[in-house]
Amino acid sequence: MKRDRLYNVAESSVHGRGLFAAQRIPPTTLLGRYEGEPTGRDGAYVLWIENGDGSWHGINGRNVLRFVNHSDRPNAVFEGDELWSLRSIRRGEEITHHYGDEFGA
Repeated sequence: MKRDRLYNVAESSVHGRGLFAAQRIPPTTLLGRYEGEPTGRDGAYVLWIENGDGSWHGINGRNVLRFVNHSDRPNAVFEGDELWSLRSIRRGEEITHHYGDEFGA
């Protein structure tokens, strides 16, 4: 499986643009790392990561993983700055992550 062809960005029915599987992705596949500048301010593409001591740090996303949209039934999960598939993801399926229980509240 070629990592550079795992996904592409396209218009999303969830929100704006989204990340879509370019091929079938097996469960427990590392999809990539969220890359960007460290930040303490919230923003549209900030991924918040909880540290071991309970504090939080943000990454202002600059790569295509910033287009991962929210779902209550996600097919991928961030573990720190790494995005992993939770199950098999069909070609053409949008890759989603659960942003947290506070999202949309």
